[in-house]
Amino acid sequence: MPERPEAFFLVGPTAAGKSAVAQYLAEQDGGDILSADSMLVYRGLDIGTAKPSRAERERVRYWGVDLVDPIEPFSVAQFVAVAGEAARETARAGRRLIVVGGTGLYIKALLHGLATLPTTNPAGRERWQSLLRAGGIDALRDELRARAPQWLAGLSDPDNGRRIVRALELVEAGVAIPPASWACPGEFPTITGVTASREILERRIRERVDAMYRGGFLDEVRRLLEHRGLAEWPTAAQAVGYVEAMDCLAGRLTEDAARERTVIRTRQLAKRQMTWFRHQCRVDWIEVDGAGVASMAARVRQAWAASGPTPLALPPAA
Repeated sequence: MPERPEAFFLVGPTAAGKSAVAQYLAEQDGGDILSADSMLVYRGLDIGTAKPSRAERERVRYWGVDLVDPIEPFSVAQFVAVAGEAARETARAGRRLIVVGGTGLYIKALLHGLATLPTTNPAGRERWQSLLRAGGIDALRDELRARAPQWLAGLSDPDNGRRIVRALELVEAGVAIPPASWACPGEFPTITGVTASREILERRIRERVDAMYRGGFLDEVRRLLEHRGLAEWPTAAQAVGYVEAMDCLAGRLTEDAARERTVIRTRQLAKRQMTWFRHQCRVDWIEVDGAGVASMAARVRQAWAASGPTPLALPPAA
């Protein structure tokens, strides 16, 4: 086992095809997958997050999926702890670990180490969550914009109430520069990413949204509303796709309008992800326009063979 745990990275915007490639490579070459997607940690949010299917998870072991209920907070530090367990176990078993996802802060924590940030102030958190409940996401954004516009500009998902609450907590604690704006020094490793042209991403996003609705997405959201209080979950209340589905079920949007709004928000998310990775980390991008999964996987495998696995900046095991 190496002195520092290692992994192969595959990053990129949503709908670029990275998850299918990672699944293919894990099955073909033997390995586990660590999801670096901040929405896949939540139980119950399945269809709308494109969570790997039961069959896929029977063929490949996944880490970082279905860890907490959406009403529970989940931090980057918790993700790093899961990553450490995954890296050490796969190394002991002689398997490779594939890190796949588009949540930049998760990726950055694995490459650069976890930033030391102030802990949560329960009273402060409750104040901001009360503002979210009373005034919605716009009220939170206005408060953050007034206090620290650079924080709002640095958020990868400004529609995520939980992240804005945390940003307000850190601003109050005196953290002047958002972690997402911390530059990646040049000596840090280059990782592999897959992307596609705007036209291809648009088509794939639309296909994904259509598949969600054909696959019972509205039924999933209806069950979550009826049995698990979905509308009260601070994370799901702003999750791409879920808020539109809730509006559809409540009669505030037609199904066609809900689908189109989900496409638009997903496209915006993909754009933010690409901007983040281009400015914050060193990524060797592979253009995947028109390529099938096997062809894409061959190019990723070639890139990994040339670069080798990437050491992970993890704290020592307890």
